[in-house]
Amino acid sequence: MLKIIDIRRMAALAGAHKILFAVDNTFASPYLQRPLTLGADLVVHSTTKYIGGHSDMVGGAVLTSNEVLYQQLHFFQNAAGGVPGPWDSWLALRGLKTLAVRMKKHQVNALFLSDLLEKNPKVKRVYYPGLETHPGHEIASAQMDGFGGMITIELKGGSNAVEQFVAGLKIFLLAESLGGVESLVCYPAKMTHASIPLEKRLELGITDGVVRLSVGIEDTADLKQDVTAALDGVT
Repeated sequence: MLKIIDIRRMAALAGAHKILFAVDNTFASPYLQRPLTLGADLVVHSTTKYIGGHSDMVGGAVLTSNEVLYQQLHFFQNAAGGVPGPWDSWLALRGLKTLAVRMKKHQVNALFLSDLLEKNPKVKRVYYPGLETHPGHEIASAQMDGFGGMITIELKGGSNAVEQFVAGLKIFLLAESLGGVESLVCYPAKMTHASIPLEKRLELGITDGVVRLSVGIEDTADLKQDVTAALDGVT
């Protein structure tokens, strides 16, 4: 649901109570946010997503600037064998070379679409930290260098509206992944969060009208046309 936490404040709270503080920074990527400099003890990334950037590898990374933690992590990795293969490593390194230019385009497209979607009468709510209406906008502005390429929207018509919307998309592909150069759409109620009991899902705000968009790096005008046409088809 793209909630924003104050990493500096959480780091201070965790430190005061001697709690290890880890941040999953996958959505932001190292280009937009660097939690270690904000006080986190550990940072994790799904390198499958923005770091790889092309939806063609699977991997993860754990980072720390604490030497003791590093040695402990190194021991467990060596003992358990959680080491990526050379091909996956090469693909991740290849993706890193274009991370900056990709993230710039991801967030340009996402900010444009979030503003467009917020004005559409068929959209009940838009969750995107780049919007001033987002409750975490000020914190995100203070600790991030941009707002990323992920948007969550809630359509007024519930599941029927979602089915019509997804069916009308041509550029956005229906898939559970995110962070690649291509635009993807995910329906959490039937995909990523289908196993969560309805009551709990609704408590989290994931209604039958919620859709997640991973905005790619395609031409902004093409994405506008795709989303607008799909919404026009929602009755």
